[in-house]
Amino acid sequence: QVQLVESGGGSVQAGGSLRLSCGGSGYTLSNYCLGWFRQAPGKEREGVALIDNYGGTVYAASVKGRFTISRDNAKNALYLQMNSLKPEETAMYSCAARKGWWSLLRPESFDSWGQGTQVTVSS
Repeated sequence: QVQLVESGGGSVQAGGSLRLSCGGSGYTLSNYCLGWFRQAPGKEREGVALIDNYGGTVYAASVKGRFTISRDNAKNALYLQMNSLKPEETAMYSCAARKGWWSLLRPESFDSWGQGTQVTVSS
């Protein structure tokens, strides 16, 4: 069974940066599409970015140019570099996995999830 654990969340001022990490076990990373999603209180979960098993990336329009998703198959790790953070991006950020190739940033399409890491951006 795929197990995912996020780290790297925290509090930062607007305009600051954070790097999230997601470690996995129970699977071979290279066989999976991996994504980052976020959910703010009272709001639906939304897709932030995904990276397919060939290294192709998809970003939500709101983060394009500021966030970078990457993966290290040798370390079974996924990363999200977040720059120029905004207060409205305060949320619980979770990584997710889906076996095989996939390119749609839809939470319902991913079947393995981590517990999440909190990101708080203050103005």
